[in-house]
Amino acid sequence: MTYSSPLLSRHGAVEAGGLDAGTASHYGDPLREQRDLARGSAVVDLSFRGVVTVSGPDRLSWLNTLSSQQVADLQPGVSSELLLLSVQGRIDYDVRIIDDGATSWLLVESAEAPGLTEWLQRMKFMLRVEIADVTDQWAVAGATVEVPQWEQYLRWTDPWPHIGAGGFAYTAVPEDAHPGLERPWYEYLIPRAGFASAMDASGRTLAGSMASEALRIAAWRPRLGAETDEKTIPHELDLIRTAVHLAKGCYKGQETVARVHNLGHPPRRLVFLQLDGSQHTLPAAGSPVMLGERQVGTLTSVGAHYEMGPVGLAMVKRSVDPSVQLVVNDDGELYAAAQEPIVAPDAGAVVGRPSGFLKAPRR
Repeated sequence: MTYSSPLLSRHGAVEAGGLDAGTASHYGDPLREQRDLARGSAVVDLSFRGVVTVSGPDRLSWLNTLSSQQVADLQPGVSSELLLLSVQGRIDYDVRIIDDGATSWLLVESAEAPGLTEWLQRMKFMLRVEIADVTDQWAVAGATVEVPQWEQYLRWTDPWPHIGAGGFAYTAVPEDAHPGLERPWYEYLIPRAGFASAMDASGRTLAGSMASEALRIAAWRPRLGAETDEKTIPHELDLIRTAVHLAKGCYKGQETVARVHNLGHPPRRLVFLQLDGSQHTLPAAGSPVMLGERQVGTLTSVGAHYEMGPVGLAMVKRSVDPSVQLVVNDDGELYAAAQEPIVAPDAGAVVGRPSGFLKAPRR
């Protein structure tokens, strides 16, 4: 079914496409909306998100065995992030999780909820768990601050970019300089029946997805369906820091996670791009990233930041020299792109990390 947010009827609303379809890309002034969102005086409609619930006494121990994250003892109200991987260690689902003491709430991209629900149903066996896709009952709203008017709603707090227990950073910058620290992020679960009135009751203006996406890009925060493809492993996106516990028990895909972490390097790496803004246009996501005549990557996300101008995220080959300037080729329209490594070129197989499923060989 095609989703359409009730907020699309608001003055100036222009509908988004792609992952944000069904909500507003902006309400007439995307840069002002972005400034307001960054400062905490605006909220954003994320009601395209899928919401899946898992209830029952075995829910947390069961999710723990299936996922990359340690959630067996997740306390009520504590937020986390987990990955569900293929046998080859590739990302199938990137899940925001919060538990209320009786139910685990799983927030995913809109297209993922039906498939996640079906997959979980197949994996329940004789355990005491109940799974439901409740996307038609619950909507999600986002903000960069806690919203006092929404204190009655369950709130997921993004752990990014803080390194969780059992996590590890693949970044090339000191942790206290990570740009994600400038973007606290909160997502609230609000009943769909009262979603529009709840947004008004926040006491804040509305921002569209162009605003939230530009802030996400600037924070180096990867997104399923944007930065991922059928081959993506967590290391390439620096998701080991928030979504993987390297010392937990076995789960599907763990062997690949541990092998790359302990013995090798991810084959690709995420980079932040500062794009040439002289053309006053943005290249399309999915455009090739070129080094001379050779394609070395793909632009995965792009936006206009209210301070930095045109910015993007791209997945490039690990061998690309971080110091060289790249070019984004959008159907013949060329955009110079200065890169800043997110995942360090030499990330992986370094001394001092937590132990995983595999051990690095003695030297």
